[in-house]
Amino acid sequence: MSSDDEREERELDLTAPEVVTKYKSAAEIVNKALQLVISECKPKVKIVDLCEKGDSFIREQTGNMYKNVKKKIERGVAFPTCVSVNNTVCHCSPLASDESVLEEGDIVKIDMGCHIDGFIAVVGHTHVLQSGPVKGRAADVIAAANTAAEVALRLVKPGKKNKDVTEAIQKVAAAYDCKIVEGVLSHQLKQFVIDGNKVILSVSNPDTRVDDAEFEENEVYAVDIVTSTGEGKPRLLDEKNTTIYKRAVDKNYHLKMKSSRFIFSEINQKFPIMPFSARALEEKRARLGLVECVNHDLLQPYPVLHEKPGDFVAHIKFTVLLMPNGSDRITSHALQELQPTKTIDDPEIKAWLSLGTKTKKKGGGKKKKAKKAGEKAEESTEAEPMDAATNGAAA
Repeated sequence: MSSDDEREERELDLTAPEVVTKYKSAAEIVNKALQLVISECKPKVKIVDLCEKGDSFIREQTGNMYKNVKKKIERGVAFPTCVSVNNTVCHCSPLASDESVLEEGDIVKIDMGCHIDGFIAVVGHTHVLQSGPVKGRAADVIAAANTAAEVALRLVKPGKKNKDVTEAIQKVAAAYDCKIVEGVLSHQLKQFVIDGNKVILSVSNPDTRVDDAEFEENEVYAVDIVTSTGEGKPRLLDEKNTTIYKRAVDKNYHLKMKSSRFIFSEINQKFPIMPFSARALEEKRARLGLVECVNHDLLQPYPVLHEKPGDFVAHIKFTVLLMPNGSDRITSHALQELQPTKTIDDPEIKAWLSLGTKTKKKGGGKKKKAKKAGEKAEESTEAEPMDAATNGAAA
C-alpha cells in the first residue's frame, strides 16, 4: 500500500499539519465573509442579496486556492449564508424572488460555513441594526448567547462531557432571564461531515436524547448557541419557507416525478455532501421536485423556525479545534457595545469564565511570532480568562 493510500485509509485529523492549515484557511475566509455581510446590513437591503453576497465571497475566495494542484481539492460553501431577523431563529436564506428587507432596529442573525477539502469552519453572529450601544432585553439576549459561548469554549475540552456544556449554558441564559433555544445541536466536525456523531444538546429534555460523549484531543466542534427572551421552543410556521437541504447520503429511492429526478440529479452533481440553498437550483422545477425528495428522506431539510412575535433571539456559533496546547477558537466576530439589564453574580459562572483556554507549556519561553496571515487571526481569537463584569459584551 502506498503512503498516499495509507493516508486515505487513516481518518485525517488535527495531528496532520495540513489539516490544521485547511481549517484555519477556511476560518479566515468565513470570518471575512461574515465581516462583509455585517458591513452590508443596512435598512431596506434585501435579505436574499445579503445571503448571495456571503455565498459568492466564499465561492470566490476558496476558488482562488489550490488551483494548481494535481488532485482536485473540493472547496466552497459548507453551509449557505442565512440571515434570520428578530423572532426568526435560524435557516432563513430566501429564494431570489423574495422581497424581504432589513429595517432599522432589526436583530440580525448571520450564519455561514466554508470548507477546504472538506475541512469545515462555521460561524454565527448577531448584529443589531442601530448606532450606539445595544440596551435592554436585546442586550440581555445577545449577552446571554455570548457569555454562554464563552463558557462553552472553556468546557469543550478533553476530559469534559457534552452534558457538562448543556447544563452550563442553560445556567448562563437563566442569569440573563433568557432561555437557551431547544433543538439546536452543536456537532463534532470531521472531513466532509458537518453533523458528526458527537453532539452537544442545547437543552436536555425527554424528547431529545443524545449519547453521552467525552471530548478528546484533536477533535473539532461547531459550538452553536441560540438564546431567546421567549420560551425557547421554536415553531415551524410554513414548510414553504424551507430553502436549505442536505443530501442524506445513506438513503435511496426511485423518484416518480420527472421534475424530482431532474432536481435530484442536479443535487447529486453539485451538492453531493454539503448543505445547499434551493436558490442554487432551477427555481421553477426545484419547488416541486424538492417536496418528493424530502418526503422520501433523500434530503434532510433545515426548516426556518420562529419564536413568538416580539421575542428577541440571538445566535453565536464558533468553530473550535481541540489542539494539544489547548482550545483554539478559529471563527468569531466582535460584538457591538452591549448594556444588558442583568449582571453575572453567580460564582459558578464566574469560575467558568475565569478559566483560560490554552494549556501552559512547561519551560516558559517566548511564543514565536506568527508569520502567516491565518496565524494572526488565530492569535486575535485566543481566549483569555473573561471578566464577568464585562456583562457578556466581550467578543
